[in-house]
Amino acid sequence: MPFWLARKARSKNCRITLLFVFAASLLPATIAFPRNAAAASRLATLLPDDSGELRSVKESFDAGDYAAATKTLQAVLEKNLDAAEIHFWLGRCSYELSDFNAASAAFERAVQLDAKNSLYHQWLGRADSERADRDHSLSLAHKTKKEFQAAVRLDPTNIAARRDLAQYEMEAPWIAGGDKEDAQKQAEAIAALDPVEGSLARAQYVFHAEKKTAQAEGIYKQLLEQKPPRLQPYFEAARFFQHHGRPADLELAIQGAAAIDPADPRLDYFQGVALFLEGKDLPGAEHRLDNYVSHTPPRSNWPSHADAREWLGRTLEAEGKRAEAIAQYREVLRLEPKRKIARERLKELEKSGD
Repeated sequence: MPFWLARKARSKNCRITLLFVFAASLLPATIAFPRNAAAASRLATLLPDDSGELRSVKESFDAGDYAAATKTLQAVLEKNLDAAEIHFWLGRCSYELSDFNAASAAFERAVQLDAKNSLYHQWLGRADSERADRDHSLSLAHKTKKEFQAAVRLDPTNIAARRDLAQYEMEAPWIAGGDKEDAQKQAEAIAALDPVEGSLARAQYVFHAEKKTAQAEGIYKQLLEQKPPRLQPYFEAARFFQHHGRPADLELAIQGAAAIDPADPRLDYFQGVALFLEGKDLPGAEHRLDNYVSHTPPRSNWPSHADAREWLGRTLEAEGKRAEAIAQYREVLRLEPKRKIARERLKELEKSGD
């Protein structure tokens, strides 16, 4: 999935480009199932057989088998139709399966059953943002912001919701609720809660809202020097340096993440991209990118398989493996038909074979 998706909306007097920034790779979402100990205890109440249904759902979700997790959750829901937590996790499964209509409906029901739950509103906003982007819907865009605002209001310490709201406000035009001043306030509020998260939010703001790439780069570099004790800051910095073609800085981010968890599967993706950008070890880049797409389940806040396959296609192309590169680009477009680079490279390779 690209960093951001642009869509055009029409009004009576003007034509406006709506920008929605909800890239899974940049959103600080937590994918582990369940989200925290409180969620685990609630699910344990709804799924009392901890060695059976609860474990089955958790294992299926963690393995990326969202269809199996959904099947178990639906069976449980038949016994307890008013279980907000089950509706929420059904929504999470649907979201991972990119069925955003079903996700939105499930999150909406969870909100109806527990209107004061910040997390439910936040994920409803995320699902609605996907639908707004797909359907070019201004009303859904406004609803997206409303849900993010509700999530922040209900739990001011929900940093992920604040970042979602800030991203929306930075990228949406005024007619859709864009508000760079409030986005800056969200970044400041995040910094007061967590300095590391505050640096990430500030970097995003100066890059997206103020268009100051060099300043954002400086914030990410300074953050790496501080050696934060969790993975997400390193991967966010890695995404930035990858996007801007900075292999040396990308390597520093990778080293920081590897020092915390050398077995994290996302390292294969970033190491593969870094090796390709450096142009020093294309077989190594191929191996790591292929390993990533072959051994990781799709997750909305990890680098997408389409993205990894596009880099793999570029690597194979650089190695002179034309047929293999074509196969990768075709798979990229099957997963995400609107990816421009893959379409252009595939067209060029097919043309060169005539």
